[in-house]
Amino acid sequence: MLTRLVTSNTIQKNWGTEAPLYRSDRGDICSDRILTWEEKLYEAGKILPEQAEELLKPAEDWVRVGRLKVRFWRAGSGPAVVLLHGLLGYSFSWRHAIPILARNATVFAPDMPGAGFSDCGTNLDCRLSSAADRVLGFLDAVGISSCDLVGSSYGGTTAAIVAELAPDRVRSLILVSPANPWSRNGRKRLRLLRNPAVAWIFPKLARPMRGLHSYFVRRMYGDPSKITRETLQGYARPLAMPGRFEHAIKIVRTWGEDMRELEAILPRISGVSTLFVWGSKDRVVDLESAEHLGRHFQRVRTAVMLGAGHLPQEECPEEFCRIVADFLGETRLQIPATAREVT
Repeated sequence: MLTRLVTSNTIQKNWGTEAPLYRSDRGDICSDRILTWEEKLYEAGKILPEQAEELLKPAEDWVRVGRLKVRFWRAGSGPAVVLLHGLLGYSFSWRHAIPILARNATVFAPDMPGAGFSDCGTNLDCRLSSAADRVLGFLDAVGISSCDLVGSSYGGTTAAIVAELAPDRVRSLILVSPANPWSRNGRKRLRLLRNPAVAWIFPKLARPMRGLHSYFVRRMYGDPSKITRETLQGYARPLAMPGRFEHAIKIVRTWGEDMRELEAILPRISGVSTLFVWGSKDRVVDLESAEHLGRHFQRVRTAVMLGAGHLPQEECPEEFCRIVADFLGETRLQIPATAREVT
């Protein structure tokens, strides 16, 4: 997989002899770089090298966000990285990326309320701002004071709203093909699903139609041959549960209002260090919209993964995670020269 760095106006500093010291969450200090979790534990004599990968495997857990029970996966140790999935997806979308990112971070991947195996109340407010509020409630529930926020598609849009609502809690944004007002793809389908008759009948038809599930998953991939039976089964499993399609239809109803809200808040998050990741074969959110969206950020770079579709974290997880890790490493170097330690 080739990656093309399209734009970058992120400020980079050649530290030279002023290289800052890094203090990890365990109190280790390394003068040149941040040690990986495996290195820290191995050097401390706590594990053998072959045990490291086992400790990085995601663990399933549950918390309450308000009255809703939320399922999530957690792995790794270090600075918090939170992964938000897209519409009709769930934490399954991050299954390949979680253990890789967990080598240098504590990774959290929730099933957002209304999706996956988390609660889906019939009265759940589906507006974008409410989804962002629930993300903040999740951060509170798991004890995260600040994090690097990664969002895919609708999850990327939600992440941007979170950054506006609580700027002190978002260190950086990594937006993977985020839904945005400038994308032309899917507008006809959105208009169709806003039709009351279609909105009423669609969940009833879609739930039992596994062929329809397969069609939508294949549209997400640049190379559909990479889709396995397990992938199709994984995405279909929660969609058989009541309320999932209905929740998605409610989100579609407020889509126009939500996109206008996103456009309105962009000037207020323009200073956040931001990375866009797009697949060159994305058929869901068109790549051309990245240029329009990027004009609203002061420090943004766009990485295009050649040949990938709407879910590059699934199609090419190793390359995707390398891009994310490189960005996070550089972002954490962008601190005042007087700050000699990062805690």
